Amino acid sequence: MSKGEETRERILARSAQLFNRQGFFGASLADIMRETGLEKGGIYNHFSSKEQLALEAFDYAYGLVQQRVRQALAGKLNAIERLLAIVSVFQGIAEDSPVVGGCPILNTAIEADDANETLRDRARSAMDDWRATIYRIVNKGIERQEIRPAVDADEVATIFITTLEGAIMLSNLYKEPIHMERAANHIVRYIETLKLL
Repeated sequence: MSKGEETRERILARSAQLFNRQGFFGASLADIMRETGLEKGGIYNHFSSKEQLALEAFDYAYGLVQQRVRQALAGKLNAIERLLAIVSVFQGIAEDSPVVGGCPILNTAIEADDANETLRDRARSAMDDWRATIYRIVNKGIERQEIRPAVDADEVATIFITTLEGAIMLSNLYKEPIHMERAANHIVRYIETLKLL
């Protein structure tokens, strides 16, 4: 990796943390400069605008989450095991997020809802990935007769994501992991109801 690539990577890593904590609108250029240790020119030498930096920082942060998902799913072929692994990923985000401030998708989706269409679209695309992952796991489980055939994969994805993302939000807001523990326990019981007996 060249020195320029290392600098770019460092800017992304530090900006991802900053944007996830303070938001795109809450993080000023001065904050970015302080966080990265670079002057304005050093930052704009690698990124054409604050928006480009924010988009790439989001991708970087989401990439860290995706890495956790891949690790959690590695070696697990059974649909029920894979769904339980997804729960563990959400628990990990609540307890020890790869990016300070919690789930980058949740944070970005809330902040960019109507204020920044490009950033909102990026968060929506990442959420589509989450939904598609759960959807595929459930449908494969139905095909392999591990999950009841009447189960609606899209409904499972909605229930998973809304429950577990909401638990991340509450755990962060109150600084109490009990909210994630309760949600995870509920989803684990829910997963049991999906099994083909």
